[in-house]
Amino acid sequence: MRLALLLILLFVLVMPARADDTAAAQSVISAQEQAFGRDDAATAYSYAAPAIRERFPGADIFMSMVRNAYTPVYRHRSFEFGETTTEGDWIAQLVHIVDANGEMWEALYTLEREPDGSLKITGCTLLKAGQAV
Repeated sequence: MRLALLLILLFVLVMPARADDTAAAQSVISAQEQAFGRDDAATAYSYAAPAIRERFPGADIFMSMVRNAYTPVYRHRSFEFGETTTEGDWIAQLVHIVDANGEMWEALYTLEREPDGSLKITGCTLLKAGQAV
């Protein structure tokens, strides 16, 4: 898992994204992040890709998972975008997070363009900043 994260992070740093892909990905991530802040499970869940929705078959189940496994994403002091990269219909977006306790995290979001043209979040890998990969 850590090797996969390292490879993804290296890819993100090497292959920059087009500005329109970056803006679109950041818009989706921001909208979901804002929905988490309002405890709006239905809206947050609407940005999840079909594979995520299959794994967590309900907005409340999804929100519970986020609260428990992704606390820095769910509640934080700051949420700032870093590097973005694209490969076809796939986008990777790095996010720098300071959690509610002041600890720093790196989140790597992956998104994929759906057949209807929308972008959906396919995953988020969370790593405490400064932690060895």
